[in-house]
Amino acid sequence: VQLQASGGGTVQAGGSLRLSCAGSGSTISLNAIGWYRQAPGKQREFVAVISSGGATTYADSVTGRFTISRDNAKKTVYLQMHSLKPEDTAIYYCAQRDGILVRTSAVSYPYWGQGTQVTVSS
Repeated sequence: VQLQASGGGTVQAGGSLRLSCAGSGSTISLNAIGWYRQAPGKQREFVAVISSGGATTYADSVTGRFTISRDNAKKTVYLQMHSLKPEDTAIYYCAQRDGILVRTSAVSYPYWGQGTQVTVSS
C-alpha cells in the first residue's frame, strides 16, 4: 500500500486549501482513510476520517471548517480546509486502515503517506 499526500502550501489566515491522498491500489477504496497532522514540537493528532461507506468523524478543532471526502473512481481522499488558522500549521499525513470503520487512534492505521506541509500565516 502506498499513499501520496499532496496539496499543501502556504496561505494566509482565513484562506483555504484542499489536500489530496492518492492510493496506489484499489484498497484505498475499501478501507477507512484518516488525516492526521503534526506541528513542530507536538504529537501527531487526529484531524478527520472517512469510512469506506462515507461516514465521517472530525476533531473538534476542525469541525465546521474541514471536510473529508472520497472519490473511489480516482482512488483519492480529499481534505478540504476552509477558514484556516495559524494553529492549523502542521505536516498533514493521510493514513489507511485495514478495515472499513472509522477510528481516531493512530495505532489503528498501519499505512501512512509521506506528509504535506501546510503553513498558515497570520
